[in-house]
Formats: sequence, structure tokens, C-alpha cells
Amino acid sequence: MLTELSIRNFAIIESLSVSFTKGLTVLTGETGAGKSIIIDAIHLLVGGRGSAEFVRHGEDKAEIEGLFFIEDPNHPSKAKAAEFGIEIEDGMIVLRRDIAANGKSVCRINGKLVTIAVLREVGSTLIDIHGQHEHQELMDETRHINLLDQFGSEEILPAIQEYRQVYRSFEQTLKKLNSLKLNEQQMAHRLDLIQFQHDEILSANLMMNEDVELLEERRKLANFERIFESIQMSYNALHGDQQGLDWIGLAMDNLQTAAELDSEYKTVAEAVANSFYMIEDAARTIRNHLDSLEYDPQRLLEIEDRLNEMNQLKRKYGKTIEEILEYASKIEEEIETLQNKEVHIDQMEKELASLKKDLRIEAHHITQIRKKWAKKLTKLIHKELKELYMEKAVFELKIDSDLDDFHKNGVDKVEFYISTNPGEPVKPLSKIASGGELSRIMLALKSIFSKHQGVTSIIFDEVDTGVSGRVAQSIAEKIYNVSTDSQVLCISHLPQVAAMADTHLYIAKVIKNGRTKTSVTPLSAAEKVKEIGRMISGVEITELTKQHAEELLQMAQSMKTVT
Repeated sequence: MLTELSIRNFAIIESLSVSFTKGLTVLTGETGAGKSIIIDAIHLLVGGRGSAEFVRHGEDKAEIEGLFFIEDPNHPSKAKAAEFGIEIEDGMIVLRRDIAANGKSVCRINGKLVTIAVLREVGSTLIDIHGQHEHQELMDETRHINLLDQFGSEEILPAIQEYRQVYRSFEQTLKKLNSLKLNEQQMAHRLDLIQFQHDEILSANLMMNEDVELLEERRKLANFERIFESIQMSYNALHGDQQGLDWIGLAMDNLQTAAELDSEYKTVAEAVANSFYMIEDAARTIRNHLDSLEYDPQRLLEIEDRLNEMNQLKRKYGKTIEEILEYASKIEEEIETLQNKEVHIDQMEKELASLKKDLRIEAHHITQIRKKWAKKLTKLIHKELKELYMEKAVFELKIDSDLDDFHKNGVDKVEFYISTNPGEPVKPLSKIASGGELSRIMLALKSIFSKHQGVTSIIFDEVDTGVSGRVAQSIAEKIYNVSTDSQVLCISHLPQVAAMADTHLYIAKVIKNGRTKTSVTPLSAAEKVKEIGRMISGVEITELTKQHAEELLQMAQSMKTVT
């Protein structure tokens, strides 16, 4: 859940720090006090579109930071963060976004710089924002199939995984077949090109590690003079009259004499004797190397020519000889395929036909499972709508299938339809016009899907617009029910919703030193009565209004206890 939110120099907010708790948090206040600005800040924090207009006048940048605490070890945010190499410690995720006065944004997740796209992907697993005109995936018919699959995930997702194994093979085969069916001129050009490349590589007679060995040989030839001089001087220092070996021999003879007279010197005499014979063998080896050393300038030219040839091939076909040879093997297969194109096309068409049969079987299986879960979902939605006093509404979940139109989720197109007036035909959910009806439909869906979407926090921004009376009470109860599974932040003008709050925050606009600022104040029990009274009657709060507010709070508490 979102536990801390810090906002600086954002719109009319100079500096604001708000703590949030579990359950339902309701934000109320006069129109224009800055309630929606706080939601706008959260929206930007999770990757929403930014603008320099959000920066408080006269400041260099706006800063927004939020701390989320994730209790579920399998929460999707953790897998998404790991995908981008972001570490999560102690279940805490810190999102930060700075927006400069020139409009540029800097985004961070747990201190790591990320792009807005990454911020958006991680943020989408943490917060789901629903506004009066922004219902996100619930109103996006292309995403209805995902919602159904989440609802029936225990049975639908395993079936989709089986289907996708076949689908991947189908896609790969289809891609190869389409490539083979390119026009004759393109195919001829391609064959000529790769045949030339193949011949060029083969004619080079490359050997594994040949370049490494040649580089070593070139290094020796290029440094021949220094090597010869060093070996010659080493030999001269060891061998010859009055040279190193003679002196060690003299030391050996004298130590052996001493050892014969005093056994204490036996060990050191043996050590010197061993060293003498080892150095004598080394001197003999050095002499042999001197006799064999021969400078060959022609060989150095040959090596340079061969290395240049290899470097030219590396620029074209791979960074190493191994990669060049792998490329040659790959195009050799392609040459054979193109030279026998008709045979391969026939084989692939047969393979594709077989894969299509398997795909149809797997896709049909998915469709049947989806239809079963669609009936369960439809039944639940009707129940939710009835509780929201839309018992006359008719909801349909339409599944259209085309067994020749394969996509990664099968062959189904899923869309939510509804009719809110008796006698009227069902229409796509996205075409519903009434704000009040749309709010109730959205809450009905959200009450069901909040348990399956896995988001940490859900934000309702004035989704109760256009309703009143018993409908307002039912919406308040529904929002509270959603908050039992996910943290809910709700901006509302309905006293019924405010009465259901576990935490009630009052948003106010104050003028200080000639500048407008926004403040957030958690309300006590007595202050809640006063604020709900204001929401009921407006500016003037009478004793009757207070009694009504207290009654609302008592009713809300009773309902919570039953829940």
C-alpha cells in the first residue's frame, strides 16, 4: 500500500507530506482546495504524462515521492522490478519523479534512474486510478479479455500456456514460409549474395584460434632482436670462464669439502649442488634456443597479410573466427533451402496445416473455458449491480471467436455489453453515457476485479458524481467493500462515502504571504461530524445537520461491524 506521499512545488502545493493507512481513506474539502491536485501528483508518480505547467510558479522543479510497502511476497510489482534490475529490500518500493520547469522529468525507483516507461510499468502494479472520465482498462474493450482471464486465471491461464507453445511454433513456421514466398527477383538476389559470402568464407580456409596463434607468432618476430639479445646475454652470464656457472661450481666444491668435515653443512651443500645442475641444464637449453633462433622477414609479411584477410572477414561476418564459421554454417542451410525452395515450401505448408489443426483444438478449449467463467462473472456482476440499485440492468459478456484468426491469447474477442434501461438493447460498455450509471457499473466491476488485479492501492477520483440518496449509500458501501481487499483513496463530495472512511483527510486552501497553499489535516471524530455536516448542508451547519452527520457515522460503523 501507499504509506507516505511527499509533494514539493507542485501546482499550488508548496510542501506537503501525507501518511496513508490501510482501508478506506476519504479526501474531502471545498472545490478548488487541491484534492484532485494530490491525485494528479500520484498519477504522475506512477508514470502519467508530465508538463512544466505542474511546476509551482517561480520554482525550478516539482518533486513527488511515494513510499509503498508490499506485504505479499508474490506481488506482481516485485517481479516487474526484478525484470528491470531494481532491488526491493524489506518489501519497500520508493518511487520518485522530478519535473523541471523546462518540462523534463527525472524518474527513480529505489534510487535507481529509470525511464518514464519503466516507471509506468512498475507503477501500474501499485496503483489503479479511476476518475470521473478515466476508467482505464474497465472502459477499454481491448483489455476486457485480460480481465476475464484474470477472473478465471486458475483454469484459463494454464490452457493459454499450452496454446502458446503451439502458437510459437506456428508463428516461426509462418515467418519462414512467408520469407520463402518472396518474389523471384528478391530470392535470386538473396541467393547470389549469400552464395558469394559463403564462397568467400570457405576460400579463406579459416581454422579455429588461428588468429590467436598468428598474433603470438607476429609478436615474437616483431621483437626478434630484443629476444635474441636477451637470450645471448643470459647465456654469456651463465657460461664461460669466470661466469656465473663457474662461481656456483666453485661454491659447490667448497661446500662439499666442508660437509665432509662437518655434517652441519651437508644440507646447504646439497641445495647448492642441485641448483648448479639445474642452472647447467638451463644454460644448455638457452644455448639450443640460440642455435635455433632465425629471423624470417618474409614470414612476418605473410602473417600480416593473413591477419588482414581475417580482419576483413570479421568486419563483415563476425567478431571472432568462431562467429564467422557459425555464420557460414547458417547461410549454408539457407542456400540449400533457397536452391530447393519448392520442396521446402511444400513441407512447411504441410507443417503449418498440422499446427493449425492443433491450434484450433487448443483455442477451442480456451474458448469453452472462457465461456464457463464468463457465465460466473456475469452472475456476479448482476448481483453487484442489484446492490447498487441497478436491478433492471442487463449485463452481457460477449465472446466472438474466429478459428482462423490466431493471436497470443487464442481466437477470442471479449467485450462487455450492458443495457441500463428495460427494453433497450445491450451496447458496448465503452458507449455508456450517463456519469452516474457509469460510476455504478465501474464500482460493480471494480468490486469483483480488485481481488484479481493485484494492485496495491486503488484511487477513486469523484467517481460518485451524479448520484444521491439510496444510490449514494450503496456506492459508499461498495467503495468500502473494495477497501477490505485493497487500500482505497477516494475523493468524494458524498457525505455517505465520507462517513464510511477509516481515515478522513480534510483538504484546505490557505493564503500565506500572498501565495496560495494546500494543507492536509486528518480529522478527529468531532471534526468528522462537522465536515460531514458541511457536506450535507453547505456552509451553515445546524444542530439538525450535526445529528444527521452523527447518524450517518453510526450507520456506517454498524455496516462495517457487520462486514
